[in-house]
Amino acid sequence: MNVSAEQSTTHHNELPIVPRPEYPRPQLVREQWMNLNGSWAFAFDDERRGDRERWYMSGQGTFDRQIQVPFTFQSELSEIGDTGFHDLVWYRRQLDISADWNGKRVLLHFGAVDYKATVWVNGKWAASHEGGHTPFTADITDLLEEHNEVVVRAEDYSQDVTLPRGKQYWKEDSASIFYTRTTGIWQTVWLEPVEAAYLQQVKFTPDIDTNEVRIRLFYPETVLQQSAVSALTARLTISFAGEQVTQDEFLVSHPEHFRSIGLHDFNDHGLGRWWTPESPNLYDIRLELLQDGAILDRVDSYFGMRKVSIENGKLNLNNRPYFLRLVLDQGYFPDGILTAPTDEALVRDIELTQAMGFNGVRKHQKMEDPRFLYWCDRKGLLVWGEAANAYSYSEQYVRRFLNEWQEVIERDYNHPSIIVWVPMNESWGIPNVQVDPRQQQHGLTLYHLTRSLDPTRPVIYNDGWEMMDTDLVAIHDYEWREEVLTERYADVDTAVNAMPGSRRIFVGGASYQGQPILVTEFGGIAYKKSDWEGWGYSGADNDEDYLDRLQAVIRPMHLSPIVQGFCYTQLTDVEQEINGLLTYDREPKVPVEQIRAIVMNQPMES
Repeated sequence: MNVSAEQSTTHHNELPIVPRPEYPRPQLVREQWMNLNGSWAFAFDDERRGDRERWYMSGQGTFDRQIQVPFTFQSELSEIGDTGFHDLVWYRRQLDISADWNGKRVLLHFGAVDYKATVWVNGKWAASHEGGHTPFTADITDLLEEHNEVVVRAEDYSQDVTLPRGKQYWKEDSASIFYTRTTGIWQTVWLEPVEAAYLQQVKFTPDIDTNEVRIRLFYPETVLQQSAVSALTARLTISFAGEQVTQDEFLVSHPEHFRSIGLHDFNDHGLGRWWTPESPNLYDIRLELLQDGAILDRVDSYFGMRKVSIENGKLNLNNRPYFLRLVLDQGYFPDGILTAPTDEALVRDIELTQAMGFNGVRKHQKMEDPRFLYWCDRKGLLVWGEAANAYSYSEQYVRRFLNEWQEVIERDYNHPSIIVWVPMNESWGIPNVQVDPRQQQHGLTLYHLTRSLDPTRPVIYNDGWEMMDTDLVAIHDYEWREEVLTERYADVDTAVNAMPGSRRIFVGGASYQGQPILVTEFGGIAYKKSDWEGWGYSGADNDEDYLDRLQAVIRPMHLSPIVQGFCYTQLTDVEQEINGLLTYDREPKVPVEQIRAIVMNQPMES
C-alpha cells in the first residue's frame, strides 16, 4: 500500500466538514479514526474559578463562547481573535463513539496544546501534559459512557520568559523579533480505536552503507498479557513504488522489539532509491500485529534511505559533500498564527521554497506540525529541526525544556527530511553562557543528550554563536556589504574570529576543531510590498535595489572556499518584520525566477 496520508476523509461521513481534516500523524497511519476539530464550547477563566467550581464536571461553568479547534483564540480562524492576556482557558465538547468501536480501546490524541493541559472525560481525569509543542495521548476507554463529554483545561504562562516559547512575545503587542502568542489547542485533536495489544511507536534507522533498515517496534505492556493467552506475531512488509521488496515475520513477546532488515533490491549502488532533495524516494512499510493469524493491528508508515555524515570536515549527504541552500522559515500565518489554515498552505510554502532555489529550511523557533515534515519527506525539502527556546535561564526552565526536547526528537526521529538538530539558538535560554558555567554545562547537556538519543544526525550546540561542543559551526551574520562578507569568509581564521553581532563564536575554552562552517542567518533585507509595516536588517527601495542587495549577500556564500551552506533570512514577512522573500500572504516580492538564479548562483535572465 502506498502510504500517502493525504486523504481528508475522517471515515465517519456523518461528521460535518471540519478544519484541518487530513490525517494528523502520517508516520503511523491507521484506517479508522475520528477527527475532533471544529466547534468546541470555550471559556476564558481570568478569575481562575474553573478548578474551584469544577468546570470539568458536566453542566458546570459558563462556556459562553465557541472556538474553532485547532486554532487558538488569538487567531482570526478561531472565530474569536482576541490577542489579550488570557492564560487560563477551558474547552468542552460532546462526543459519541461509533458502534464499530465497541470492544476496542479508544485513544484520545492531542497534537499540541500550549502550554499545560489537563483533560477530563465525563468528569473524570484522563491526562495531563506539559509542553506546548509536543503530542500526548490518553486511553479513555474505561471513562466512556453512552454519551460523552470531553473537557480540556489549558494554561499558559504568557509573561514567563523562562518558558520554552519560541517567538511568542511576553508583551501584549508584537514587537522587534517577537510575534503574537498562542494559548491552548493549536494542532489536531482526534480519536482512534485499537485492540488491547497494538503498535505504539516505530523507529526507523536507515543504513545505506549496509543497505539495511533497522526497525524498533514498541508495544504497550498489555502485549505481555495477550502473548500469554496465545502467540503474537508481527509482520513487516516493505515495498517501493508499489512493488514488494521484502517481508519479515517474528514472535512478539516483549514491549520492545528490534529488527534489522536487508533491502536487496538495488542494482545501481542505491542511487535510484536513496532519499535526496532531488529524488525524495520513500519506502512504504505495513506493520501488522497478529494473533492466531487474525490481524489485531495494522498501521502504514514509510522511511527514506539516506545518510548524513561529516567526513574530513565536509558535510555529506549519502557520503557525498552537499551544499545547503536553506531559508529561515518561522512557520507563522496571518490568520492562524502557528497553525496553518490548511494542509495545502503547508504544501504551498514548501513549493515556493523550492521554486526559489532553496533545498531546505531552518524551521526557526518552532517544533513544526508533523504534516509539514511529512510533505518535506515527500517533496524533498531538507529541514533543520529546531526547538522553541525560552528566553532566560532558570532551573524550572531546564526541567521543562529537557522534557519537551526529548519528546520532539522521539516524535520526529523517522523523518528523512530532518538532517540536523538545533536545540539552542543565539543563546536563548542561556543568555550568560559566555561566563556562566551552569549555562555552559546546560548547552553541553543538550548537545550530548541529543547525540545519545539520535547519533545519526549532526547537532549544533548553539546556532549563531557562543558554541562549545558542536558538530557544525553555525554563524549568524547580518552584514550587508558584499566586500565585507567576501573578505570575512575567505578563510577559517577570519570567519571564526570575526565576532558578528559582537558575539564570540566559541566560549568556555572551546575552539574551532575543523567542523563544517555554515552561515545560518544572514540577509534580512526589508522590502515593503504589502500593507504590512515593519523593519529588516537592511532596506531596499525598489525591485532592482532589492535584487542587487540579495545578490550582494548570497554571492559571497557561494564564492567562499570555506562556507558549506547558508540559511537566508527569511521566507516570508511575519507581522512587523518585512524582511521576507514573500509577503506575509505568500506573494513573491520579485519574480521567483530571479530569486532562484541568485540563490543557485546562476546567471539572471534580463
